[in-house]
Amino acid sequence: MSDKAKLQEILARIDAANAAYHERDAPEITDAEYDAMRREAEAILAAHPEWRDMAGALAEVGARPASGFKKVRHRTPMLSLENVFDAEEFREFWQGKKRFLGQDGTWEFVAEPKIDGLSISLTYEGRHLVRAATRGDGTEGEDVTANILTLDVPRMLPKDAPGFIEIRGEVYMTKADFMALNSSQERQFANPRNAAAGSLRQLDAAITARRKLSLFAYAQGETSVPVAETHWDYLATLRRWGFEVNPLSKLLAEDGAETFQEDIGTQRAALPYDIDGVVYKVNDLRLQSRLGFVGRAPRWACAWKFPAEKASTVLEDIEIQVGRTGALTPRARLKPVNVGGVLVTYATLHNEDEIARKNVRIGDVVELQRAGDVIPQILGVLKSGGGEAYKFPAHCPVCGSLAVRADDDVVRRCTGGLSCPAQMVERLIHFCSRGAFDIEGMGEKTVREFYEAGWLHTPADIFALPAHEAEIAEREGWGPVSAAKLSAAIAARREIGLERFIYALGIRRIGENNAKLLARHYGSYTPWKTGMEAAVVIGSDSRLELGSISGIGPAIASDLAAFFAEAHNLQTLVALEREVHVLDAVSAAVVDSPFAGKVMVFTGTLSMARPEAKARAEALGAKVTESVSKKTDFVVAGEDAGSKAKKAAELGVRMLTEQEFREMAGF
Repeated sequence: MSDKAKLQEILARIDAANAAYHERDAPEITDAEYDAMRREAEAILAAHPEWRDMAGALAEVGARPASGFKKVRHRTPMLSLENVFDAEEFREFWQGKKRFLGQDGTWEFVAEPKIDGLSISLTYEGRHLVRAATRGDGTEGEDVTANILTLDVPRMLPKDAPGFIEIRGEVYMTKADFMALNSSQERQFANPRNAAAGSLRQLDAAITARRKLSLFAYAQGETSVPVAETHWDYLATLRRWGFEVNPLSKLLAEDGAETFQEDIGTQRAALPYDIDGVVYKVNDLRLQSRLGFVGRAPRWACAWKFPAEKASTVLEDIEIQVGRTGALTPRARLKPVNVGGVLVTYATLHNEDEIARKNVRIGDVVELQRAGDVIPQILGVLKSGGGEAYKFPAHCPVCGSLAVRADDDVVRRCTGGLSCPAQMVERLIHFCSRGAFDIEGMGEKTVREFYEAGWLHTPADIFALPAHEAEIAEREGWGPVSAAKLSAAIAARREIGLERFIYALGIRRIGENNAKLLARHYGSYTPWKTGMEAAVVIGSDSRLELGSISGIGPAIASDLAAFFAEAHNLQTLVALEREVHVLDAVSAAVVDSPFAGKVMVFTGTLSMARPEAKARAEALGAKVTESVSKKTDFVVAGEDAGSKAKKAAELGVRMLTEQEFREMAGF
């Protein structure tokens, strides 16, 4: 297999993993395998940087907000962490961050046991607790203030606390409280993490109050004035303010991490709460600020996870699922087996090549691996069941259309398009999913029910469902109250953020991360739509601008252009415009920044590392692209600036030296 074909295969698997996690809320691979695939893809891209535009699937942020609660926008994002699984990966992670800053030497870390619970952000205004929100998708979470007030957390901060501050932590349930809860009720939670999440997300706060939940504070969001210069001092301040901080947290030198990891691992079983690893954070907060964030995670922290858990069971069947893009995805149905406290019934098989490579057959006894709260992967066959080699279907199991596999594509796809009920239904399910429109009550079962009733064929049809409220109320399993709630939930989503709207359309390769990149670049719906329509023309300025957006690239630009070249997709947009109002993208830009909303290009050799320069510009609201055009506002030119500087001069684009950039940026 060529390097390019291998990269496409890996990216397809990452894309499928992202879809399972973000769209269906049903992860299908382990953390270890996911990280391994990302590293393998990055290694290929390092050797072939010209393929970087293919890699849109390499960054997604975790779980979406749950239904039933008011949504809250975080003023500072709550993102996920990059994972490492051994000492070598730990060293490689931090070496990469030092290269980002162009530094050598060792750093000081704070090590904190990684509690297996639910992330929370507490907002204090005038030193009073005014709001509590779950992490959600990192940008938007659920307002669970009433429930948090049932926990033992400070309602008011001391006089020396800032007037405004966001304090982050983890809500968890101890093993003893988990056992007591399960013994007192008929419904059994699978593990303390699920019990904590389920208890905190009760719409009736009285139920939360009856369950014993705890909270460890460990991080800071936005604050009106600095609290400390180091993370270790910040934790000490939290303790003084009355928060519980994990007593096992430790300040250590970089070379002390491996010993600490081993020590915590030996204590793990005896701890009163579940942990799945250790989080290592750069202690110097100024250094954290310089490192910033990338895609789905901060550069200044990582989670060193404990080894994966394994089990064996019988593979009872291989089932084929058809996704919204027509992809035929196999999964293994297993004889239920307990792996790390979770009953597992399904495992990922990725694609037909993976089935053939592992020679997996129905009836085999297979070994599973699970790392984290996800559906596991099949490591291999332990004992043959004597079954025949699996033959991957050449036709769609839903509509019967031919299923074809393009050159260098690891995925076989149904050719039925929107005439295939599975694709149509899956697109509607995706549209309503939490990462997209997040319509409470419009889950997979409901979408299928209304599709079969003839009420749903296009996304715009969803907003006509309230006209059927009386009919819905009379259907089995419904009633006047539930039908009215559905109508209200639909009405509540007639306003939607631009990034969610773009993601909801289900455009190939446009996951949540790429949708956010597009929303941030274009700002609002009309410029985005106009730009996409113009980008259909190959070689146009709009197409070049789209392909030059950092993280998008020409290949993803082609997928976007292909979507807008289809008449029925434009009709879908026109119909949706009559039903919803698309809100402008939320910008984290500094309002008075000279770079806010400006298009910038960096070229030549800079004294600061190029990645840090780009990250700093983006933090000030700039849109950093890779090529110079008439829409470019600034070109920062270092030594030996080449063709980009020449083109900037020809177009009359303002040129800045690195020193001028630093002075304007204020650092």
